[in-house]
Amino acid sequence: MLNFKQIIFIIGIFLAILTGFMLVPMAFALFYAEETIGDFMISGLFTGFIAILCIQNGRHHHFNLNIRDMFMLTSVTWFVVSLFAALPFTLYHGINYTDAFFETMSGITTTGSTVLSGLDNMDHSILVWRSLLQWLGGIGFIVMAVAILPFLNVGGMRLFRTESSDWSDKTIPRTQHMAKHLFLIYAALTMLCAYSYHLAGMHWFEAINHAMTTLSTGGYSTSDKSMAIFSHSAHWVSIVFMLAGGLPLLMFVQTIQQRSLRLWNDQQVKGFLRFVLLVSFSLAFWLWQHQQIDFLDALRLASFNVISVITTTGYGLTDYQSWGAFASVIFLFLMFIGSCSGSTSGGIKIFRFQIAFSIMRQQIKQQFHPNGVFKDKYNGHRIRDDIVRSIMAFFMLMVIVILVLSITLVLTGLDPMTSFTGAITAVTNVGPGLGPIIGPAGNFAPLPDVAKWALALGMLLGRLEILTVAVLFHPKFWRY
Repeated sequence: MLNFKQIIFIIGIFLAILTGFMLVPMAFALFYAEETIGDFMISGLFTGFIAILCIQNGRHHHFNLNIRDMFMLTSVTWFVVSLFAALPFTLYHGINYTDAFFETMSGITTTGSTVLSGLDNMDHSILVWRSLLQWLGGIGFIVMAVAILPFLNVGGMRLFRTESSDWSDKTIPRTQHMAKHLFLIYAALTMLCAYSYHLAGMHWFEAINHAMTTLSTGGYSTSDKSMAIFSHSAHWVSIVFMLAGGLPLLMFVQTIQQRSLRLWNDQQVKGFLRFVLLVSFSLAFWLWQHQQIDFLDALRLASFNVISVITTTGYGLTDYQSWGAFASVIFLFLMFIGSCSGSTSGGIKIFRFQIAFSIMRQQIKQQFHPNGVFKDKYNGHRIRDDIVRSIMAFFMLMVIVILVLSITLVLTGLDPMTSFTGAITAVTNVGPGLGPIIGPAGNFAPLPDVAKWALALGMLLGRLEILTVAVLFHPKFWRY
């Protein structure tokens, strides 16, 4: 039996936390004398009331969650929190609930797709709420990826379970302490990013908002032109901190705690950084040769856009579709990649590609030596069969979800390019797609409501690594 009371209790806790964070945009609304203070007050009171009901009705003396409870809780919490976090958008200038929920789900899953325009003249409190949702979604996913997904063996994440548990057992005994240290490092990097943005010419309000959406690799901006209106120095700051957001945050903590170089010796991190350098310099050389752009500018443009897409941040700087077919194909491929496990980014993640290539090499060797025994390792740990099966299942499910979502979007009347890249960008949590509608210079507002709900579901599936949600649809999950 599922422990529904305990699940409801925890959902109530999350809604109470959400209510507390609504005070932040309320403070901005009060400071700037904006009418949205009433919107956030109503949203906060209603969310807080539901939170109290959940906590009271779900209170239980014996608190013990099993693995099925964890699957249910992980999936339902993100959805329920999004339902309530959308309320301020709905009350703001009469945005319909479909657009409000889409914007919220895109924010919490750090996807960055948006239906809003006129950001340059929008109330400060609403802009802060968008950025704050992405910032909370970023740290929420990191904690989930470190503490929950390895335990559930989702998509091969068990590969990192020993590493995480060994460290937490020896240095920080309990998961709550681990989460506290992750939060402190995340907050410190955000403040450092904000200060760097300010030094690069941003006003403090812009710097704080973009710092929150950079570290969370979310990509929401305070301007319709995104990062294009800021200085070249701000672009380089963004490049550095988007890369930081794409690295495993737990290893930042370990590096500081143990005074070691563990972060830079990690196989996943080295593979990620090498791949970014290779693609960035290749595209920079392409721009230098074919677009007649100065090489340093070409390197800035290429690096920014490559890192923005591969870390699934989705900031806009320039329409890379205008760079030609070669660049468009490269960026379509980058949408799938993602960066490191335990980071704020979405996508497939580098470690899965590394293991897949390792399996492929092993299979080739096996052709030459049929009786040979090959034991592959990853970061010093043997790659077990259950991890391989989990990764293969993840790959297959991602293909199926993107295919089904693409067909759904086509049936709503969208063209094939918008449908296919929209499905990819939702499931991989990248943000912009390709084409004139949802490309880097576009917006998701013109899409039909059915398409927006389908894409919001795709964002949630991608953020929760698909398997976490897919389990709920298996008949055996509900039998016992």
